[in-house]
Amino acid sequence: MDSIKQGANYVSEQVQKATAGTSKEANKEVAKDSNANVGTRLGAAKDAVSDKAKESGHDAKAEGHKQQI
Repeated sequence: MDSIKQGANYVSEQVQKATAGTSKEANKEVAKDSNANVGTRLGAAKDAVSDKAKESGHDAKAEGHKQQI
């Protein structure tokens, strides 16, 4: 039963990792957009860094759940 729970947690972390990765890529594109104002670009760059940290965190958690299966 515990391995089922760990499997579900693994899948959940993988989904959250993918979501953070998608958000990171979108923010990177906004940060590179020369038509956007500086404040928008800086905010997007900051958000991309935050999303990268979340992505890495979810990856580490997923790996931990995977090891417990």
